[in-house]
Amino acid sequence: MDGIDVTSTQYTVLLAASEREGLSQQDIINATGIDRSTVSQVVQLLTRKGLLKRRRTRHDARAYAITLTDAGRDVLDRSAPIINKIEQALVGALPATRAKTFISNLRAIVAAFEPAKA
Repeated sequence: MDGIDVTSTQYTVLLAASEREGLSQQDIINATGIDRSTVSQVVQLLTRKGLLKRRRTRHDARAYAITLTDAGRDVLDRSAPIINKIEQALVGALPATRAKTFISNLRAIVAAFEPAKA
């Protein structure tokens, strides 16, 4: 991600934080599959960079609510064209009939791991 100072793991955490305001670190772990130690380190780093904010929650003084800052949203916005190019290159490497199946399978995998909506 030339010119954007985030790694793929940091990008993944930013993306998860953009999905819902006030996520806990456990929510980010559940959403991304990244291990607890790595999420903790990445959240601390992104907070120091000014891309995330952490605040203690009212219901659990040990837990933090994680929110994306305006600078974090800007990084995601600037990353979008790069991510789109990567996705196009990955899918473009497959024959058209396989690309459709690949995308369909990915959607099924994502849907299987999404939390049930109440």
